[in-house]
Amino acid sequence: MQIEDYLYGKDLWQPLEDKPIGMTAAEWNMLDRKAMSVIRLSLSRNVAFHTAKEKTTKGILQVLADMYEKPSTANKVHLMRRLFNLKMSESTVVTEHLNEFNLITAQLTSVDIDFDDEVRALILLSSLPKIRSGTVTAISASTGKEKLKFDEVRDLIVSEEIHRK
Repeated sequence: MQIEDYLYGKDLWQPLEDKPIGMTAAEWNMLDRKAMSVIRLSLSRNVAFHTAKEKTTKGILQVLADMYEKPSTANKVHLMRRLFNLKMSESTVVTEHLNEFNLITAQLTSVDIDFDDEVRALILLSSLPKIRSGTVTAISASTGKEKLKFDEVRDLIVSEEIHRK
């Protein structure tokens, strides 16, 4: 997802699709090569190594999808561990923590593991440091018997961060 967004931002999205009618093979090859370069340069050396034999942008993206989005048990376990071991430190900015949380849950969705809204909210609350236990208590009290909604919990956490600053 991020690589595709990055390619769109660099106006190199066309190699994600089929060659447009009217574009020469040379133009297409150059555009595809530029997109491949952007992708490889944004990967760590260890990951880029796995894409070395690929000759097209689509080929690189397929290798990455096979590596990280394959719904193998090993990938699922790895992502679940990352999610359940995700703990926000007292010095971490809330938005950074939320970004990491959302990245992991999006990766889990790509391997066919989805949590309902309330479970996502509960996992997020459990990842907060003890210093924020007041936030957890306030959210618990405000919802009563209603199911928690992830967006509302997220907004309350961000709002508290703003008030703290």
